Amino acid sequence: MTQHLTLHTRPTVAGVVIELAGELDHHSAAEVREALPGLALRAGQQLVLDLGGLTFCDSSGITVLIAARNHALAAAASIALASVPHRVSRVFRIVGLDQVFPSYPTVQEAQAAWHPTTG
Repeated sequence: MTQHLTLHTRPTVAGVVIELAGELDHHSAAEVREALPGLALRAGQQLVLDLGGLTFCDSSGITVLIAARNHALAAAASIALASVPHRVSRVFRIVGLDQVFPSYPTVQEAQAAWHPTTG
């Protein structure tokens, strides 16, 4: 049975956190992609994708995570993943995304590693 994706965003001192829970797949990836332009992300900030609630991520999900990275980079912001479930991090390692996204055990650790940059 497919588990619906929930998406919550919240502003932080460092930037924006997107919390994803459920299945990030071809049915739900568009929801994440549509949320990206509305993020209040400025140069030097950080976008954290909290994946702790993900139960599944397919190639469409990976594509939208790369779109989120591109969105952050276009805003001159950084990006980090947090709380990546083992089954998802295993896939990320296989396809090489562990070399593309910095990953942290928690959102708090991702934010602690953030260093604001000035333009």
